[in-house]
Order: sequence, then structure tokens, then C-alpha cells
Amino acid sequence: MVTSLVSVLLWGSMAFADTVKFKRIPTQFIAALVDPGASSGTGAEKWGVWEVDPGPRGVWLKNFGEELSSGGVAPANWKFDPDDWWLDENGLIMEQPVFPLKPGRYLVTGRRAATAILTIHPADAQGVQSWELGNKATIHDVTHLKCRSARYTPATGRSCSPATVDQRNFSVVAGAVKKKVDGCKKQDYSVLFIIGVDWSSETNTD
Repeated sequence: MVTSLVSVLLWGSMAFADTVKFKRIPTQFIAALVDPGASSGTGAEKWGVWEVDPGPRGVWLKNFGEELSSGGVAPANWKFDPDDWWLDENGLIMEQPVFPLKPGRYLVTGRRAATAILTIHPADAQGVQSWELGNKATIHDVTHLKCRSARYTPATGRSCSPATVDQRNFSVVAGAVKKKVDGCKKQDYSVLFIIGVDWSSETNTD
């Protein structure tokens, strides 16, 4: 169902109104590789999306050997990639998001204080996608700080495995940085919640 939303977007003591037709959707989750202080920029082709909450579908670090040892397939039927794996702040190994995030307009929030319209533009001739947030918001403002994801890939010539993670480092409190894992390169991603999408966007069909 397409719902007309009048979004009153609060920022400090000021309010901004933007009337857009959005389709309400079950919450999806953006993994954004970006400076938290930015409100626009390029590089959205490196952002991914989980269309279903990856947490309940994840595998605890302590169960890595038991649940991912049989062909690298999790109980939730997603494929574990030993050369490209994801870990949340609680110590859950997660399935990879889908790359890239499609062009369109998304209503995003961190479920803290701010809600904003995120515009993802189509890729240019070099494959680069620009993006921008409305409501004078930054990525930090619409990031769910308690939900963090990190991506681990092997360092040159080394083995990178969840089996080497020190489980005592989890859970990771909001604001803290995940520890490095021996043999791995780590990239930290901000997590944004998508709560609505522009009905006319390329991202959806009626």
C-alpha cells in the first residue's frame, strides 16, 4: 500500500516539513561505508543493504565451528565466505548485505533523534554513486549507534577466521570500536534503518 506521509523532521529546536509519497516497509538495514560526520558525498556504490534483519539469522562466534563447519552454510541457509565475513557488535557472524544499495529515495533513521530522506543517485560513467541527506542531518544523526557491523577480509598472505576472534571483546558498547582480528583487515560500517521508500523510486514496484 502506498501511504502519503507528511514527515516533520526535527533538528534541534527547528522543524522542517517535507511531503513525499512513501511506501512503508518492514525495516531494512543499510551498511554505509562513510564518514559519520558527512551529510552528502560519493561512494554509495560501496554501501549495502540487508532487506531482512541479519541478527536473528546470524551465528554466534562460540558456535562458529559447529554451525558453519558443514560447507559454510548457516542454519538460516546463507553461505559463509571465509574471505569476506561480517560481525556485529554482539559477536554474531552475519550474512553479507546485498551490494550496491539501489538508487532512490529512502526514509532513514537511527531511532534516536533524527529522521531524514536519503537520496542515492544513479552511478555515473565511472560507476560512482553520489548521495545526500535531507533535514541538515549527518550520517551520525541517523545511525543506530548500538547496531554496528564490521567487515573482515584477509590481510595479504594471511589467514582470517572468526575462530581467532577473542570472544571476551563482545559485546561492544555504543561508541567503542571493535577490536582487530589477527590476520584480517577490518572495515567499520555505520548502520541506518530504512523505514520507508519513495513509491516512484527505481528501488520498488507497486
